[in-house]
Amino acid sequence: MNIKEAISKLYELQSKLSAYNHAMSLIYYDGATVAPKKTARNRAHALAVLSEETYKITTSDETVALLEFLDSHRDELEEKEQRIVYLAIRDIKEMKKIPIEEYIAYQELLVEAGDTWHKAKENSDFELFRPVLEQIFEFNKKIAAYCAPEVHPYDYWLDKYEKGLTIEKCDEFFATLKDRIVPLIKRIGKAEQVDDSCIHGDFDEASQEKFSLELMKIMGIDLGICGLGTTEHPFTTSIGSHHDVRITTHYQRDNFASSMFSVIHEGGHALYDMNSDDEYAYTFLDGGVSMGIHESQSRFYENLLGRSEAYVNYVFPKVCECFPEQMKGYTANDLYKAINLVTPSLIRTESDEVTYCLHVMVRYELEKRVMSGELEVKDLATEWNKLYLEYLGVEVPCDREGVLQDSHWSGGSVGYFPSYALGSAYGAHLLHKMRESVDVEKCLAEGNFNPINEWNREHIWKYGCLKNPDELLRNALGEEFDPMHFIKYLEEKYSKIYNI
Repeated sequence: MNIKEAISKLYELQSKLSAYNHAMSLIYYDGATVAPKKTARNRAHALAVLSEETYKITTSDETVALLEFLDSHRDELEEKEQRIVYLAIRDIKEMKKIPIEEYIAYQELLVEAGDTWHKAKENSDFELFRPVLEQIFEFNKKIAAYCAPEVHPYDYWLDKYEKGLTIEKCDEFFATLKDRIVPLIKRIGKAEQVDDSCIHGDFDEASQEKFSLELMKIMGIDLGICGLGTTEHPFTTSIGSHHDVRITTHYQRDNFASSMFSVIHEGGHALYDMNSDDEYAYTFLDGGVSMGIHESQSRFYENLLGRSEAYVNYVFPKVCECFPEQMKGYTANDLYKAINLVTPSLIRTESDEVTYCLHVMVRYELEKRVMSGELEVKDLATEWNKLYLEYLGVEVPCDREGVLQDSHWSGGSVGYFPSYALGSAYGAHLLHKMRESVDVEKCLAEGNFNPINEWNREHIWKYGCLKNPDELLRNALGEEFDPMHFIKYLEEKYSKIYNI
C-alpha cells in the first residue's frame, strides 16, 4: 500500500463513520423532539447495534494498521491529514481500552437515562432518576480509569470537553470570576431595579415560532440546512456533517424572551457547526473543536450581541410585529432593560449574564465532589439546594427547578458545565479583538451580521477541528486568553444600566 492509497482509504473510513453518526444523531434528535414517549427501548436497541458497529470499525486491525502506516509517514501528509491521523489514533487508543460490552451497555444506558430524566423532571422526582444517574457517574469513573488511570477522573472528563482543562485551572478561573462578580451582584442588588414586565404576558407558540425563524434569518443562518424543533431542554446537533444542523427551543407562553435567547444561543452553535470548511465534511475535522470554543460562539451571539442595546433597538420593531398587543406602550429601551435584569434565580438557562457563572459553579462543585468520591449521587439534590442558597441566595422549591433542570447528566456529559463559563469569557475577549476591525455596534444597529459572521468564520469557524482550542484562540486573539475582558465587560455594561 502506498501513501496515495492509504489516504484514500482514510477518507473512505471517515465517510463510513460519518454515515453511522448521521443515523445515530437522527435517532437522538428524534428521541428528544417528536418520538412517542414509550419508544426509548426501540431507540436503545438501534443505538446499541450501531454503536457496536462503529466500535468494531474504529478499533479493527485494518483501521489500526492503516493509521499506523500513515502515522509512520506523517511527514508526507498535508496538515489536515496529519491532524486527522493524530485525532483518530488518540481516540482509538482510548476506545480500545474500554471493553466493548461496557461501551455498548453505556450507550444503551444513556437512552434509558434520557427517557427516565424526562419522566423524573415532569414529576419533579429525583429519586426516579437517581439509580440511572448513579450508573452514569460510575461509568464515567470507570471509563476514566480505563483510559487515563494516572489522572484524576474528573480531570480526564474536563479535558475531553476542553483540551488541557483541569480541576486546578477551573478552580483558578472560577475564583477570579467570583472575586469580582459577587461584589458586582451585591452592588446591583442595592440599586433601583429595572422593570421586566414587557417580556411577560401571554405569547402564543405560533407567534413565537414566527419570531424565532426571523431571529435565525437576522443571524445569517441558512434555513435550508438548519432546522428548528422543540424539546424540553434546547440543544443543537449536526446530523452527520455541517450540511445538516438542527437547533431546538422550548416555548414558554408567559415569557417570549426565554425562547428568543435559546434560539439565538443555539443559533450561535449552529453557525459554528455550519461554517467548517467544506473540505472537512464527512471527516474527523468537521464541526467545533471543543465545547469551550463552541460555547464561546453560542454565548457570544446570545449575550454579547443579542442582549446589546444596538441589537435590541434593531429587533424591537420585529418584536412588535409578532406580538403587537403584548408590546403596546413599551419601548426598545424597556425591552433592553428587561432582558438585562440581574436577579438571582433558580434556572440556569433563564439566568442573566452576571449571575450565570454562579449557576455553573454549583454544577462544577457537585460534579467534582461526586467524581472525587466525596459526595454520593443520592445526596445531590440536597447539596444542590444548599449551594443555591449559599451562592445565589435562593431556595429551591422542587427537584424540577433544582437538580433535574438540566439534561446534561442524562446524556453522560459530566465535565461539560465549565465550558459555559469559559465560553462566556472567551466570547468577551473575542469581541474585544473583533472591534479592532469590525464596527460591531453599527452592524447590530443595521441588523447586518455579515461582517461579524465573516470575522468569526475567518478566525474560528472555518478551521473545524484542525487546531487545538488554545492554538485556535491564541491565533484569533493575537495574545493569550485573559478572563479580565469578561469581567470588565460585565462591570461596564451593568454599571451603566443600574447607575452604579
